Amino acid sequence: MRIDLLFKNMLIFKKRNEAKEMCLSHLIKVNGQYTKPSRKIHEGDIIEIETPQGIRKIRILQIPKGNIHKQNKDMYYEEIQG
Repeated sequence: MRIDLLFKNMLIFKKRNEAKEMCLSHLIKVNGQYTKPSRKIHEGDIIEIETPQGIRKIRILQIPKGNIHKQNKDMYYEEIQG
């Protein structure tokens, strides 16, 4: 699944376009490399999102088939401290 669609489905961003703009602004890395919005994401990938509050790191545990419920997000990704 594309990273921009994944972020929308996992409720990390409200709109797919937000994720796209973040990628194009070099604020998102996948496995240590800046990424394009069309990049395919796989289970086990580590994503770093640069925010004004600092860098948010998440590990993808499972790729959803569609939108997920907020209460089920722990099944699909986990926050990494550090």
